[in-house]
Amino acid sequence: MIAVPVMERHIVTTPDVRSGKPHLDGTRITVADVVIWHFRMGYSPDEIAVKWELPLSAIYAAMSYYYDHQSEIDAQIQAADAYHDAMKTANPSLLQQRLKDIRGE
Repeated sequence: MIAVPVMERHIVTTPDVRSGKPHLDGTRITVADVVIWHFRMGYSPDEIAVKWELPLSAIYAAMSYYYDHQSEIDAQIQAADAYHDAMKTANPSLLQQRLKDIRGE
């Protein structure tokens, strides 16, 4: 029996899933998603595992992968944030604009 490293059992990159970003095997959940849920949203690894019905070992593998590739994952997160901000600017919310009009802003 050949031993398979833990991260290779949980973290994969395939060109046709999430644009080739590292993700949890068998899902479309990227390492960056797990990092955001943990660090920005404050979910514990246990909460992430329960909320998205994932093995806890996969969450820890994602966090380990993040620490081994931190600059790469941080760059992916920053690029996604920049894209989101650009889309928000280019496509303002009609509801928010209507509320501003009502308030006279």
